[in-house]
Amino acid sequence: MQAKDVMSTMVVTVRPEASFIDVVGAMVRFKVNAITVVDADERPIGVISEEDLLLKEIGPGRHTDGVLGGGSRREGRGKAVAATAGEIMTTPAVTVMRGTSVRDVVRLMHRHRVKQLPVIDAVTGRVAGTVHQGDLLKIFTRPAEEIDREITEICDRLCADREGLVVGIESGVVTLEGRVGFRSQISRLVAAAREIEGVLAVESRLTYQSDDMAGIPAPPPATKAEP
Repeated sequence: MQAKDVMSTMVVTVRPEASFIDVVGAMVRFKVNAITVVDADERPIGVISEEDLLLKEIGPGRHTDGVLGGGSRREGRGKAVAATAGEIMTTPAVTVMRGTSVRDVVRLMHRHRVKQLPVIDAVTGRVAGTVHQGDLLKIFTRPAEEIDREITEICDRLCADREGLVVGIESGVVTLEGRVGFRSQISRLVAAAREIEGVLAVESRLTYQSDDMAGIPAPPPATKAEP
C-alpha cells in the first residue's frame, strides 16, 4: 500500500503571513493536529503542529527546549513569541509522495515525531493530500482477499504451487498449510508473507516434497574475537 491509498484528500493550508489566531482557527475548524504552510505557488515550505502552538502558552521565559516543539531551546523561544505562520512553522516541511510506501510513511513519522505528513504531487509539487496517523490504521483492516492475492503473487515469484496451499486469514494472522516443492521455499514464503501490509503474524504448517537443503553445512558458531 502507498500513501495515495490511505491519505485524506482534504488539504488544510495557510500562507506564511497568516496570523497565530488564523492558524489556531483553521486547526480547530477542520479538526487537524498540524497544518501545512505553503508559498505563493501552493508548494509546502513548512509545517505547524499543535505542539508548536502550545509553546505560546508556555511562554518564552520558561522551558521550551524540545519538550513540546522538538527543537532547540532557541527555536522554542522563537516559536513562543511568534506572531505569524512563517515564524511559527518548522522548516523544511517533511513530505511524502503519492507513491511512497506506507511502511516508509510510518518510518518518517516516527523519525521526525510528527502525527501527519503532507502528500506532494510529483508533477506540480503542490500538496495533494495528507496522511494522518489514524489513516495508517487502515492497513490493519485490509480485506482478506487482498492479502490472499499478494500471497498468490509471492508463490508465483518463488515458483511455489499455490494450488497446493491452504491459506487462512483472520484478524491479521495468516496461516499457511499444505506442501511446497522444496524445503527452502518454506522460510522464504513465510518471510515474504510477514512483509505484507496488514499482516500481524504468520503461522506455518507447511511441509515439503524435496529437501534441497540436505548436506548444506550449518554456519559455524560465533566466536569471541581476541582483544
